[in-house]
Formats: sequence, structure tokens, C-alpha cells
Amino acid sequence: MATTADFEAAQQRVQQLPSKPDNSTLLKLYALFKQASEGDVTGDRPGGFDFKGIAKYDAWANLRGKSQDEARQEYVDFVNSLF
Repeated sequence: MATTADFEAAQQRVQQLPSKPDNSTLLKLYALFKQASEGDVTGDRPGGFDFKGIAKYDAWANLRGKSQDEARQEYVDFVNSLF
């Protein structure tokens, strides 16, 4: 399992990507980060024309039930795969 230090290092490393990732990669990074740091999504799904908010909420909600430790490891592995 990834340690907190590994997770924090991956957060720093993702800032060093040579180019901006595509939207699906950004959503996956966001969802794994949120699941690892906060756990399951809470609150209501955004509505109306908040397309970005809806996409982020849905990406995070798809990870519902995944443990924070498991999400932390997946985040670290995913960041490493981008390099």
C-alpha cells in the first residue's frame, strides 16, 4: 500500500507533467485524489449547466465504496504511469 508520503510525492510529481493531460485523465486524477483524501462523495450532484461540476461529481461517485488506502495506491500508480 502507498504511504501518505508516497501519496504526497505523487501530488507533487503530477505538477511536473510535461503537458496538460486530456480531460479523462484529469477526471481520473481528480476522482482518485478526492476518494483517497476524503472518502466517498457527499452532497448533491450539481445540476443545470455546471457540466464541469457534474463530470467531477460523477467521476468521484463512480469510486464510491473504494477504500481510501486503495484509492491512494491507485492514484500513486496512475501518476507514475503518466511518466
